[in-house]
Amino acid sequence: MKQFKKFTLKKFISRGYELTPIEFKDDVPFEVKRCYYLSNFKDQANTGEHCHKIEEEVFFVMQGDATAVIDSGSGRIDVVLLSGEAVYIPSYVWHGFKNLSRDAIIFALSSTNYSPDRSDYIENYEEFLRVRPEVK
Repeated sequence: MKQFKKFTLKKFISRGYELTPIEFKDDVPFEVKRCYYLSNFKDQANTGEHCHKIEEEVFFVMQGDATAVIDSGSGRIDVVLLSGEAVYIPSYVWHGFKNLSRDAIIFALSSTNYSPDRSDYIENYEEFLRVRPEVK
């Protein structure tokens, strides 16, 4: 089973600005089908926790900070993410975000197109615990 991975993006400072590249071959371990971003968080809002049966995602904190709640099968852990950091979330890894700063911008790359019927989602933590693959 694939594991989540936190990493820091490269940053180059030149001529009065910062350049932060995202190298798909190094930073994204899947073919990108979709991108989206989360922003304008109100009063420490949280995102919904869930996992995907198929979808893989990489979340990049472009601005601000957030705490990712992650469970790869060994229990929930909090992973603090600052601007310039990212986290890879494979399928069957429970995840969500909390403690988002009001100015946070989180950019996401996804391995699937959006499915409005949400058939790829498991949104009940107890169900996730029953169906998740064994951790090796």
